[in-house]
Amino acid sequence: MFETLKIKDVKEDLGQAVKLLRKRHKLSQSELADLLALSRITIQNLESGKNFTIDTLLKVLQHFDLLNEVSQGIKYIVKNNEEVDSLY
Repeated sequence: MFETLKIKDVKEDLGQAVKLLRKRHKLSQSELADLLALSRITIQNLESGKNFTIDTLLKVLQHFDLLNEVSQGIKYIVKNNEEVDSLY
């Protein structure tokens, strides 16, 4: 009935988003890699949802001016899920 979201699926979704951004900016994997001082294989792995680090993802987000939006989203989650002092 309920489908469990898998980490693999989220990584693949992130990869597809990166690929879309790269193509929208008319960059090849090699060009993006060079701009970020990464290897083409690193970008390829990110786009395929395989074996990438959070640092790689954050570099790409920063390059496409999305790092602030992601940071704000995280801060929103933290702010709205702060623990309430127990009444006991």
